[in-house]
Amino acid sequence: MGESANGLINRPILASIHTAAFQHNLNRVRELAPESKIWAVIKARAYGHCFDAALKGLASTDGFALLDIQDAAWLREHGWKGRILLLEGFFHANELSLAEDLECDLVVHCDAQVEWLERFKGKNHKPFNVFLKMNTGMNRLGFKPEAYRIAFHRLHAAGYHMHHMTHFANADQVDQLPSVGAQQELFNETIAGLEGATSLANSAAILWHRNALGDWVRPGIMLYGASPTGHHADIEHADLQAVMQLHSEIIDIQELQKGDRIGYGGRYEAPDAMRVGIVACGYADGYPRHAKDGTPVWVANGNGDQGVNCPLVGRVSMDMLAIDLRKAPNASIGSVVQLWGDKIAVDDVAQMSDTIGYELLCAVAPRVPVAIK
Repeated sequence: MGESANGLINRPILASIHTAAFQHNLNRVRELAPESKIWAVIKARAYGHCFDAALKGLASTDGFALLDIQDAAWLREHGWKGRILLLEGFFHANELSLAEDLECDLVVHCDAQVEWLERFKGKNHKPFNVFLKMNTGMNRLGFKPEAYRIAFHRLHAAGYHMHHMTHFANADQVDQLPSVGAQQELFNETIAGLEGATSLANSAAILWHRNALGDWVRPGIMLYGASPTGHHADIEHADLQAVMQLHSEIIDIQELQKGDRIGYGGRYEAPDAMRVGIVACGYADGYPRHAKDGTPVWVANGNGDQGVNCPLVGRVSMDMLAIDLRKAPNASIGSVVQLWGDKIAVDDVAQMSDTIGYELLCAVAPRVPVAIK
């Protein structure tokens, strides 16, 4: 399925990253938030999709938001001239000179960062854009409302260009506190009379709370075609496309009799005579070891794009997994399978593994070849 740098054939596993899907999903954000600018969130190697693909597919964004200043440097080295937001700001005062050189915008969420900025003497006369973060109830990062205005005035007096930010804890849930409405109300009350643009909405708020967007939205998981809730059904009508497609092939077929068991621990017992396909993908590739029997795997069942969903059977091994081929009588050694992508939603695999699609996308292992398309 892929070739290595030295021309040798790799194991038949490949993560293909579709930049047209990136662009499509970014366009959907613009349709849902037409009055807002967009920070495309690409932390964690663009949620496991790699920066090269994100830069290509999301090039029309207004800015990129990420964590590590080294990643900001990579963007500049590869030609990005737009805005970059460091989502957790800076971790030490000695990062500020590099952040200035890279022309980064900064999230500021604690007193230490305020003090470092007050003492910072920049080399140029272009002050940072600061997104001051308010803790409106998530209790992760940010200033409580009673301390927020003090921090704002300190940084404003120091000459920084001020913006306001918060993060919704439950935009993807109903009847869970704190609610989006309560957080938004507290945010608006606290910034009343203060100048500066706002940034509120994550993917879930963009999809389901479009009265809570702000001047800058911060889409993350929806750019990758997965659901903020972890349930694919919740975005079924959102017109998003899976950006990553994880494929492999059947490398062996076992003929089982009724009562035969499969894999480590013999978790699955064959109910009848059946064919089982062995797929070159395991937990060392990032496929979840905790995937339950019945987790769907798409299998090509003949020529062309025809295929069927076949259930996982038995425990996932380090390098392999097994699937029930009773629904795919034409599958053979070399048949292509899709572990997740446009035919199998990553959220569906995650649900069968007691996790969320975010984790699976971010956890694709370095040994899996990547093709940018």
